[in-house]
Amino acid sequence: MSALHDLTAAAQLRALRDREVSSRELTEHYLDRIDRLAGPLGAFVTVVPESALAEADRADEQLAAGEGGTLTGIPLGIKDLHATAGIRTTAGSAALADLVPPRDAWTVGLLRGAGAVVVGKTSTAELGSTCYTENYVTDHAAVTPFDTTRYSSGSSGGAATAVAAGLLPFAHGSDSAGSIRTPAATCNLVGVKPSRGLVSIAPASTFLAMGTEGPLARTVEDAAVLLDAMAQSWPGDIYGWRAEAGFAAGLEHPLGHPLTIGVWTETGLDGVDEDAEVSAAVRTTAELLRGAGHDVRELPIPARLDADVVEALRVWLTYAVAMSATTMTPPERYGLFSPLTQHLIREGQGMAAAEVLLAQARLAAYASAFLAAFDGIDVALTPTTARPPVPIGHFLKGGLEQVLTSMLDWSCPTPWVNFTGQPALALPAGFADGGLPLSVQLVGRPRADADLLRLAAQVESAQEWSLVRPDVWNA
Repeated sequence: MSALHDLTAAAQLRALRDREVSSRELTEHYLDRIDRLAGPLGAFVTVVPESALAEADRADEQLAAGEGGTLTGIPLGIKDLHATAGIRTTAGSAALADLVPPRDAWTVGLLRGAGAVVVGKTSTAELGSTCYTENYVTDHAAVTPFDTTRYSSGSSGGAATAVAAGLLPFAHGSDSAGSIRTPAATCNLVGVKPSRGLVSIAPASTFLAMGTEGPLARTVEDAAVLLDAMAQSWPGDIYGWRAEAGFAAGLEHPLGHPLTIGVWTETGLDGVDEDAEVSAAVRTTAELLRGAGHDVRELPIPARLDADVVEALRVWLTYAVAMSATTMTPPERYGLFSPLTQHLIREGQGMAAAEVLLAQARLAAYASAFLAAFDGIDVALTPTTARPPVPIGHFLKGGLEQVLTSMLDWSCPTPWVNFTGQPALALPAGFADGGLPLSVQLVGRPRADADLLRLAAQVESAQEWSLVRPDVWNA
């Protein structure tokens, strides 16, 4: 007999609305799995069973009265980088371990307003700064349930781990350089980075908006359902816009015309060659799309990560982490940050304004080269990561000075999309010989999120990778 977590999130929502299952029953089911299984997987920082069950009871009252929102009654985890009223928000840092915000971040408020039952906060990298999830507020790194000796990436690693292990139906994440897509890749999930401005980053407001929030899910439909609840712009968002129709409902209307799809498998980074199994997964997906009638063209990568761009990325990340750390925390608490964050604070404080501005200009030129390529294509198909999931400790082997280089070597296919602001998603694409998940990335034109989700659903329907589960699923 199947368990509740075997149902997709969309099916769980239908069961809640049809009163086939109560929110309390569903929430208790997930809380039990979290209690039994989450610890060694590094999935959660904070779990709030009492408030979650109270929310579930309120959801059941609403559902019985025929009321509620699009997510009423379904359990959800919020990435610990984002403020939750009444629930501590550590941003993955011991320096913020006791912080309990008085208000929800904008998107968190939307998810609560839609009726989601918040069961806890999923683990994140400190300040969201790394593509692995290991911090000083949890006892374990976040690992992929398909091989618990390997990272589930970051910085939304805990969210991906929880969904892949059946501890959540789907999860909230955020992505500033791949932090939704690379965790999805390691965990055989769908991870969506929306177009810039579709999901607001309020209360933050910036002219250099690389980050956004989005869903991690087992299926494209589940991702679209969660994205619908998140895609309501804050009125003060300088990039804000709203889609004309719901993304989940749009999946019922397949693409009405073939798309032009550009494919590349190059890493674009000197010294980092293509991985044979990763490239084969991309080419298999390309053939599937060609067979579906799309115009699929192999292209060279539009822009390479040359020395100037790599240096610009280093400056951008260093400055961003240093600014976050120093604005959120008084100097007397800097010693509670990880050695890497302390190193980045020192480096960032020594940067001149001209150095930061030059880095931004170089990254803008790099992004423009990719945008120009979309003058001739509708969608790009690429790897999501340069390699399959890597062992715990991989990124720290060369010492603090080499962490950023090591991260870029592995995650180089994703950051450019954050600079262009385009929609992108990671999609399951099979398994390597050792049983590790493989993933492809689909990138659409700016604000063409609906077509991108429809294309992803078409790919998903032609294969069964999303049905493969790790052993912990049946525990």
